[in-house]
Amino acid sequence: MSSEMRVVGVRVELPANQPILLLRETDGERYLPIWIGSVEATAIALEQQGVRPARPLTHDLLKDVIGALGRELEQVRVTDLQEGTFYAELVFDGDVRVSARPSDSVALALRTGVPIHAEQSVLDEAGLLIPDEQEDEVEKFKEFLDSVSPEDFRGADT
Repeated sequence: MSSEMRVVGVRVELPANQPILLLRETDGERYLPIWIGSVEATAIALEQQGVRPARPLTHDLLKDVIGALGRELEQVRVTDLQEGTFYAELVFDGDVRVSARPSDSVALALRTGVPIHAEQSVLDEAGLLIPDEQEDEVEKFKEFLDSVSPEDFRGADT
């Protein structure tokens, strides 16, 4: 069983300068924070902002390759959390699955418009409820980041 997720955003946690991807359940209250690399954080942020680079970035290239090969990405799934590392998979037509990092999976999902899902077991282990003191979700995210450090999480996308 899984929940559909949406991307709240990517922020940089200071002073460690560590990017964090925040997903939220579409029909729920839980958030899923995943520490990611700066390259993937940039790829996600650029796509969210609608920035089109002059030449395809890696995730744009992957989208183009998938299309050129006549395949269709149907969804991406955050499937597991083991010893602090999140795992994901790309799910293609014909139920073809490819293991991937969540950061790459989300960057590709945003480019292709496919849904992002997280397994209930992952949400049960790493999902968080962020207090509703702030109405604006981005402000809530910033407040949340001010109060946490990477050590507060067992999970990391490495």
